[in-house]
Amino acid sequence: MRAGASEGANSGAIQVNGEVLDVQRTGKYFLMSVTAPGITERARPGQFVTVSMGGEESSMVLRRSFAIQGVQARGMYGGTLDFVVSPVGKGSQWLTKLRRHDPVNLVGPLGKPFTLPTKPVTCVLVGGGYGAAPLIMLAQALRERGCRVDTIIGASTEEKLYGGLELKRVSTSLTLATEDGTAGIRGRVTDCLIDTLNSSKVDVVYACGPMPMLASVAEECTMRKIFSQCSVEESMACGIGVCMTCVLPVIGEDGVTRMLRSCVEGPVFRGDRVRWADIGTIPEGTWGGERLRS
Repeated sequence: MRAGASEGANSGAIQVNGEVLDVQRTGKYFLMSVTAPGITERARPGQFVTVSMGGEESSMVLRRSFAIQGVQARGMYGGTLDFVVSPVGKGSQWLTKLRRHDPVNLVGPLGKPFTLPTKPVTCVLVGGGYGAAPLIMLAQALRERGCRVDTIIGASTEEKLYGGLELKRVSTSLTLATEDGTAGIRGRVTDCLIDTLNSSKVDVVYACGPMPMLASVAEECTMRKIFSQCSVEESMACGIGVCMTCVLPVIGEDGVTRMLRSCVEGPVFRGDRVRWADIGTIPEGTWGGERLRS
């Protein structure tokens, strides 16, 4: 696949005071629409925003990171942005309780976006749970470039699926998979991906979801010499590359492994470059590894 140059990571990030326009429950998740003038014009598929939690008097110092699902760069609000929230912690639960016109502070767009092809190719998008959210914006961009977009999304059960209706509108085809069989095909998204790769000509695979899923997607693509891009789900404490909590081992073009920051050098990485089995460690031979371990 020929790929064009992507935007420099975090090069155009700004901080804005926006407000909530809508909060909608969708299965296990919440879709939030907020005003974010300035961020919307810069956002690319695969990037994310960080959101301040708890208001000005909050003891929650760290922001939370959320993948951008879509943007409207114009309109009566001067630019709106959508992202999905899984309310699993104190901060995310607080966020889902906000109501229309409540203030919200955002920084973005952050991270390295997906690299888009320079000519029409056949693409497969794979999403796990709410990891399907950034694939909606990606699918739209790919279709605008004349690409075929076959999308596969899955989860453990139907209520944890996300974005089916939106992805059906912007995809050439959509396949659903649930591990318990409550919706679509019974099984995992990687099972459906293997069937697709074995039966069709695929030029590039894009994926976002849990790390084990991404590892499997990358492995299947690498075996078949198919280019893959994976948006990783690593915890990001700062979102701007300072704290080094989101590092993972990635092989560079020179063959050397380096600990790269998901929030700056990622969250999108080439699937064949990430050392999936070594995530959470500093592998032997890593550039600067001895210093990092000390």
